[in-house]
Amino acid sequence: MLNKLGLLICLVFFALSVAGQARRTTSPSGEKANRRTPAEAKPTPTPVSLNRPTPGDEGGEVDNSDVIKVDTDLVTIPVRILDRNNRFVGGLTQSDFKVFEDNAEQDIAYFSNEREPFTVALVLDMSYSTKFRIGEVQSAAIAFIDQLRSQDKVMVVSFDQDVHILCDPTSDRKTIYAAIKSTAISTGTSLYEAMDQVMNDRLRPIKGRKAIILFTDGVDTTSRAADYIKNIADALELDALIYPIRYDTFADVQAMKNKPVVTQTTIPIPDRKPPPGGMPFPFPVIGTPSEQGTSPEDYKRAEEYLNDLANKTGGRVYLASSLVNLAEAYSKIASELREYYSLGYYPKVEGQFGMRRLISVKVDRAGAVVRARDGYIVGNKAAKSK
Repeated sequence: MLNKLGLLICLVFFALSVAGQARRTTSPSGEKANRRTPAEAKPTPTPVSLNRPTPGDEGGEVDNSDVIKVDTDLVTIPVRILDRNNRFVGGLTQSDFKVFEDNAEQDIAYFSNEREPFTVALVLDMSYSTKFRIGEVQSAAIAFIDQLRSQDKVMVVSFDQDVHILCDPTSDRKTIYAAIKSTAISTGTSLYEAMDQVMNDRLRPIKGRKAIILFTDGVDTTSRAADYIKNIADALELDALIYPIRYDTFADVQAMKNKPVVTQTTIPIPDRKPPPGGMPFPFPVIGTPSEQGTSPEDYKRAEEYLNDLANKTGGRVYLASSLVNLAEAYSKIASELREYYSLGYYPKVEGQFGMRRLISVKVDRAGAVVRARDGYIVGNKAAKSK
């Protein structure tokens, strides 16, 4: 009887033990189920601010693994000084200027006067929306080149649906003229991509004074790899003046809607030899303009975009409603490029990548008006060094 009772007690304890094991869940690795695996333990991302730092941001210890190292390269500022009659004030020296970043005075490490040469990127919109004939665009651009100084270098870029680098920066006028004359009207408008390539791939590595002369209506229809916001951020980071020459094509574009357009292109013909020089025979291609970029909202955005490029870099927008206006715009820009000083400094306080820093320039001249960019975006030094 006792043996039977003992056996019964053992069976009860065994059953309770099995039930307890059934209620306990284990992870495949043998760890407790309520322990988060490394893959699940996602760190909280650190936001990057595009605004000015708040007081106290510079102090305290920072985990370097969560911070992108900033670009501490020389910050350069093109500066134009005017008197009360809007005339350029020349002959100033470094001691006449003071530079402030976020209200803290900086030590000027670089200074050049108005005689220093420029590297100019001439960027031409060759889409069907242009209101000028191709010959007018080319003649005005060549006249602009003739007004630059001989030591100034020029690169020529045109864009339609694609971006065409027609010549790299050079002071050889024959090369520049040939590049301008090679432009041709075509479909599409990749304005944002053109500016992206000019600013980041072409001008950023170049030292010295730089300017972009952008001839366009400001409407983009075919960019995919760049946009309005990215262009403005890059312009704030780039130490170059931007002068848009804007023409209004809204009425012309409305009239062109749904009408076929003809573009002269070249298509090779099988089994026929091309003419001397190796070029295939030319044939017209007929297409219909896209509806994209034709609304009043598109044109309002275009105007804001060009104003932002100019205002945030120290340039200005010129309007061209006729061939006379276009020639005058180029002439005034060429004159202004001869009237800039350049100041440079190494920021005393490093900022995080993407942070906006405010700049103010003061000059020791009574009644003088200072025209200069009012800030910049801290760049990514590691990205630039690649």
